[in-house]
Amino acid sequence: QVQLVESGGGLVQTGGSLRLSCAASGVTFTFSNYVMGWFRQAAGKEREFVTAISRRGGSTYYADSVKGRFTVSRDNAKNTVYLQMNSLKPEDTAVYYCAADYGVSASSYNGQYDYWGQGTQVTVSS
Repeated sequence: QVQLVESGGGLVQTGGSLRLSCAASGVTFTFSNYVMGWFRQAAGKEREFVTAISRRGGSTYYADSVKGRFTVSRDNAKNTVYLQMNSLKPEDTAVYYCAADYGVSASSYNGQYDYWGQGTQVTVSS
């Protein structure tokens, strides 16, 4: 069984920063075999892609709405993926989810991901 546990969410003012973490665990789960993604879902809206990082961290992909402000990284030795969020805006307010995809190429399609965390709330006040 695979577990993804997000942490680091909270309340921040416009222009502030937060760093989310997602720790992965599982008896048969080899973290470095998985592309990791971050998605978010605002109240009343569909879940949307934020960013993804390849298995060894050499390639990253971002939604246009977060490019230049968010940075994804991973530490395969710690089975953890991070999302550094800077210059936050009220429209970044959402529940943020990490997800794992046993695939080769990173994808923005949420249906491709095999495992999901429970989410962490990020609220940006204006």
